[in-house]
Amino acid sequence: MLFTVLAGLITSSLLIPFGKLIKTKWSILLPFIPVVLFLFYVMHVPSIAEGTNFVQRVNWVPSLGVNLDFRLDGLSLLFALLITGVGTAIFFYGRTYLKGHIYFDRFFGYLLLFMSAMLGVVLADNILTLFIFWELTSISSFFLIGFNNDDKSSRDSALTALSITGLGGFFLLAGLILAGNIAGTFVISELFMKHEVLTIHPLYPLIIGLLFIGAFTKSAQFPFHFWLPGAMKAPTPVSAYLHSATMVKAGIYLLARFTPILGGTDLWSISLMVVGGFTMIFAAVHALFRIDLKGILAYSTISALGVLTFLLGLGTPAAIIAASVFILVHALYKATLFMVTGIIDHETHTRDISVLSGLRKVLPPVFVAALLAALSSAGLPLTFGFIGKDLIYEATLHFNENWTIWLTLLAVLTNVGLVAAGFMAGIKPFAGKLPSAFSNIHLPYPSLWIPPLVLAIFGLAFGLVPGIIGNYFNHQTANAIAGIETDMHLKIWHGFNLVLILSMATLLAGTLLYVVNKPSSSKLQMLARFDGLSPQAIFRRLARGLKDFALFFTRRFHNGYLRAYHLKIILFAELLLAYKLWLSGPISIDFDSLTPLSWYEVVIVAILIGALYIIVSAKSRLASVVSTSVIGYCMCLMFVFYSAPDLAMTQFTIDTLTTVLFVLVLYKLPGFINFTSKTVLMRDALVALGFGAILSLIALRVLFEPNTTEISNFYGENAYLLAKGKNVVNVILVDFRVADTLFETVVLSIAALGVYSLIRLRLKSSEKE
Repeated sequence: MLFTVLAGLITSSLLIPFGKLIKTKWSILLPFIPVVLFLFYVMHVPSIAEGTNFVQRVNWVPSLGVNLDFRLDGLSLLFALLITGVGTAIFFYGRTYLKGHIYFDRFFGYLLLFMSAMLGVVLADNILTLFIFWELTSISSFFLIGFNNDDKSSRDSALTALSITGLGGFFLLAGLILAGNIAGTFVISELFMKHEVLTIHPLYPLIIGLLFIGAFTKSAQFPFHFWLPGAMKAPTPVSAYLHSATMVKAGIYLLARFTPILGGTDLWSISLMVVGGFTMIFAAVHALFRIDLKGILAYSTISALGVLTFLLGLGTPAAIIAASVFILVHALYKATLFMVTGIIDHETHTRDISVLSGLRKVLPPVFVAALLAALSSAGLPLTFGFIGKDLIYEATLHFNENWTIWLTLLAVLTNVGLVAAGFMAGIKPFAGKLPSAFSNIHLPYPSLWIPPLVLAIFGLAFGLVPGIIGNYFNHQTANAIAGIETDMHLKIWHGFNLVLILSMATLLAGTLLYVVNKPSSSKLQMLARFDGLSPQAIFRRLARGLKDFALFFTRRFHNGYLRAYHLKIILFAELLLAYKLWLSGPISIDFDSLTPLSWYEVVIVAILIGALYIIVSAKSRLASVVSTSVIGYCMCLMFVFYSAPDLAMTQFTIDTLTTVLFVLVLYKLPGFINFTSKTVLMRDALVALGFGAILSLIALRVLFEPNTTEISNFYGENAYLLAKGKNVVNVILVDFRVADTLFETVVLSIAALGVYSLIRLRLKSSEKE
């Protein structure tokens, strides 16, 4: 499993030196990477179907509990098959769609990076490993959404998506660490046994709240949904892959994975039902007003994600079964419709359904794929979508007698909207008379229309043999989500019952709504009147407020003077340390236990005070530098008196070197100092005296604190065993320096990227002006 996760990362890095070859004859090799990975996971289907799980443990940072642990069970297998299977279709499709593009190699580098990140998310058995790959999906999707970087709207959409999902990732990390610390383990498979420990803990509401924010932002739940329609600025292969089958379902995967760990409570269920229920009806209604094919598919995707969240909130075995099936149903028909949309846009250069019609005459195979996908999304009998919708109604009808009618009505209204939206995207562009402007359109390369046609056929074939599909793909998925045996048995025909009546009524009502509904620009403008109240507008106002605050803060506290920075840093440290001292209570000093002062200590302190006076009063820079060096040498003598010759030598060397450098630097400056006002001098003196007093109090408190040796014992016992060092002090220094160097390396790397970008920047003549 580790190799399958790293395969995309390795190949993506190889595209940097060999990108030119990929742009030419070797691009045919790219789609075979997901093909091989898909076959690898297909080989595990029989074993997983029998209930066998596979685990791989790879030590990474075991001392911090961060390991590359991977686990393949029913849930992770379904998502791995979607990631690699739909990924195969997208790679073949995208290779033709972007043929000749200047950034062809870059696109597939990003796509491979994203595929590996998604596999890492669904296979991870360590919550910190899961988070690392989770963030990698956000970063790689940022590059994919903003792929057309010459377009400002694409850049803005990418930044919006990264901001929302990145913010969610921050909250998710906090929730995961909190859960791991409470449970005493970061291994997900071990957390299953900590259900009671977590759900009865006082911080349980905070944990699931943080987890929900992470999941809702990634899966575009209200009010975080608005980034997904904006992300439609990405090339169509990106929309078909990220926004139908993979990335947006990462949040659904997270909720499904943690259902047996944190679920089963009213707070969990009601929260998901409310958010998912509102999202699915809200987005289904919005989809009916759109005239852009990608806009229709974006809002119908949000609605479908709301349905999945809603089902996970219901939490009954029937609802879990429905969710496990609908994940597959939605991926098949939505990826198909996105790819069909790309073909239409590629050939007609428009996605406006008020203009498109009659394309069945010039794009017959594309029409077949779109029709099959639209019928599956509508839930026509003998399609896999029919099974999915039946199971949704089965879940709502058998939930709670007090809520049955309302939950079922909500599901019916949502599905009616999704039926109409599916027909708008899959049938409307192909129905009616062919405009003369499109009469010269020709069928594109087979590699463009075969992938969506194959996925659409799967949507039909799976509906004809649902029992086999359920046994091999969905049964163990449902078991993994529920944490118990769900006893799944999918059938084409369950008899003439209320569920069937609701399915047929939904299909008829959705078809009627499709016929009656006439989306137009005027209706969109009418809807735009309420944009000021939308979550997107609210988030933008918050972002502007944050930007204004940052500007005020920067102007007030970052004025460019080093002395001002020093003053603020020292003042903040004083306040923080003084507050801590105040919380610790009064300081009691046992003067009898203190060593009497010796005459040489008194002399050295007197010299120190004299040197300090010269520093603050001398008008000569050279005199101040020399006095500073005197203080350093006095410190050296103190170290010698207290049996620390190594520190004394270090202090002597550094102080001497610093003095020489100061003299060299000040050589060209005026010899005398122009003092500032007495008020400023008094302020600086008070700050300095306060800092010294606080440090003295801290030293006294440390001196009389009880001596605990837990940390000393730990390093003494483990310095050689873990770090292979016999000198404990050196081991401690190395540990701290490693952490320090790590962050320094990150900072330098970011700076290097910025410098490289500026060096390689090629501005247009208008931009230079």
